[in-house]
Amino acid sequence: MRVTVRRRIDPSLHRRVRVRFAAIAASSLAVAWAAYPTRSQDTAAAIVDAPAFSGGELTRPPRNGWPTNGGNLFNQRHSPLTQIDRGNVGQLRADWRTHLDASGAGARHSGEAQPIVHEGVVYMVTGADDVFALSVETGRILWKYQARLDPSIDSVCCGWLSRGVGLGDGRVYVGQLDGRLVALDQQTGDVDWAVQAERWQEGFSITAAPLYHDGLVIQGFAGGDRATRGRIKAYDATDGSLVWTFYTIPAPGEPGSETWPADNDAWMYGGGAIWQTPAVDPDLGMIYFFTANASPDLNGSIRPGDNLFTASIVALDASTGAYRWHFQTVHHDLWDYDGANPVVLFDLDVDGEPRRGLAAAGKTGWVYILDRVTGEPLIGIEERPVLQEPRQFTAATQPYPVGDAFAPQEIDIAPEGFTLVNQGRIFTPFWDEPVVMKPRGANWPPSSYDPETGILYVCAVDRIMSMAAVPVSAEPEPGEARMGGAFTVIDIPTTGIFAAMDMSTNRIVWRQRWADTCYSGSVNTAGGLVFVGRNDGRFTALDSSDGALLWEFQTGAGVNAPASVFEHDGVQRVVVYSAGNLFAGTPRGDSVWMFSLEGALGPAPPAPAGSGGRGGAPPAAVPGEPETVDFAAGRQVFVEACVFCHGDAGQGGHDGVPLAGAADAAANRATITNGSGSMPPFGNLLTPRQIQDAAAYVAEELAR
Repeated sequence: MRVTVRRRIDPSLHRRVRVRFAAIAASSLAVAWAAYPTRSQDTAAAIVDAPAFSGGELTRPPRNGWPTNGGNLFNQRHSPLTQIDRGNVGQLRADWRTHLDASGAGARHSGEAQPIVHEGVVYMVTGADDVFALSVETGRILWKYQARLDPSIDSVCCGWLSRGVGLGDGRVYVGQLDGRLVALDQQTGDVDWAVQAERWQEGFSITAAPLYHDGLVIQGFAGGDRATRGRIKAYDATDGSLVWTFYTIPAPGEPGSETWPADNDAWMYGGGAIWQTPAVDPDLGMIYFFTANASPDLNGSIRPGDNLFTASIVALDASTGAYRWHFQTVHHDLWDYDGANPVVLFDLDVDGEPRRGLAAAGKTGWVYILDRVTGEPLIGIEERPVLQEPRQFTAATQPYPVGDAFAPQEIDIAPEGFTLVNQGRIFTPFWDEPVVMKPRGANWPPSSYDPETGILYVCAVDRIMSMAAVPVSAEPEPGEARMGGAFTVIDIPTTGIFAAMDMSTNRIVWRQRWADTCYSGSVNTAGGLVFVGRNDGRFTALDSSDGALLWEFQTGAGVNAPASVFEHDGVQRVVVYSAGNLFAGTPRGDSVWMFSLEGALGPAPPAPAGSGGRGGAPPAAVPGEPETVDFAAGRQVFVEACVFCHGDAGQGGHDGVPLAGAADAAANRATITNGSGSMPPFGNLLTPRQIQDAAAYVAEELAR
């Protein structure tokens, strides 16, 4: 589970001496890896180095900046500021809007990053892993780092994206889709050091924001839908040397290995990816994270057992990576009920006793509330028998938290063409015939927590899915796609759910249904507000007490990233990234927006139809029959824009239907252009030529 590589040196010995030994070693790597910083002439005067933050500095709710991805080490995404409140939020206007040079605005990209703010500078990363430093006062780009990612990267699960950067000790840390972890000089954007943390050719990528803590940079790795073994690593922040590694799938003989078969090597490719930034309790010396599904996702026939530590909340010693405790939320996961939502820490009275709590919202539709000291349930979680499917080696029982589910967990009426099994309830098993069920619950969009009220705000979806297993090899090629089946969205509208949950009881305080999916995450404030983005480009403020809409502002592209709230020169500000999202099918863009009560800039026009969103009239023209077809170009378009949903061979997967019957190139062109069912239109994201080539490639190479 853990390999300790070296003893970490006290970071105080390295305090920003500009003759960095790591910089010498990194300089040649920076050239070889083609990273290109550009910057303004007066950058140094505008940027103040972040300190080597102490744990105490980063556990307090942030005021003058937003120093970590979750606002503080507890991942609470809460601001104690009150200058903007329920009474005056309607006066909020934009101070400025900055375009990020069209970075991350392509068909394959998504904008999910939460801004980091320190001493008058905003640090933002795009879906292309390009990093920008912006002036809080003007929005001017102070410097830009270009990742220059290899366009042939094909190991990314769910679109090209990044959920943020890390900050500490005068460096900005970015994990890249190609598996590199890069430290940038905060003053200039130059590469300070860089390491090939994992290889994308072996199925790994990095989408979670790195976390700076106590001289370490802690990074989890994606890859759970491929033949990979999940892991999280800690690096010395001064030079990128590896300090410790924890594998989320134990090797034979290690604790938890008894939950994997002894007669094959399923553990070597067992999944357990990490999609989000961990939380930290410096007083306890522990970090906490939520792991992804077992691999293969939908076929459990080759991995009998509970499959630890997949679909689990895990606590480690922050300094050494040593295992402390775990709680598995789904035994022997067959339903892709992985833990993608960031873990949140809180201190709260429960049954009259002060407790150190932890909350994690799951795709199951429940919030799991634990004692973060011991890992034991804080509210109560019951093991209950579930329906069985022997061919899948289903677990006999599953955990059922006491309290309310925030998302529906069964289907009331059978969708046309399907017969309900077990009323489509949670944990309904399946084999080789499609079975429909709920829920899909809370995915990656971060929850936020108000420490004054004890309420957790959860962004979720209500969606009917169809699941079926297909045969898989027990000896896959490392890193190969390994869904083990297909799950698709039924052509019945998917809706969003935004819920306020009381962490002292795990009961719903209020909940509302949205016409569109909730795919943004939230931040809450002591001014009684919850800021949350919408797919149609609106950035909104809700009343935290009842969810009433108090303010909205059109940004021109899907707001599918959580905002950050801070104070600068006595003025409370809110900053958010508006760039759209591949999976949500929302309009694309490249803008960072800054808001305050002193702002004078009005809203943008709504995004045009066909720009990646699901609403509005389709484009007027569908590309005609091409004279020639470039199948190689068509495959490249498919890899860039389609493989994330339809699978690398058109077998279906994340929301996308199998393409075996898509043999009509003309019909394919119309579908790509206009969208169909849950598939968004790509008419304004792709050129007519790209649409023609992709449609022909699907018809000739994937339909069968």
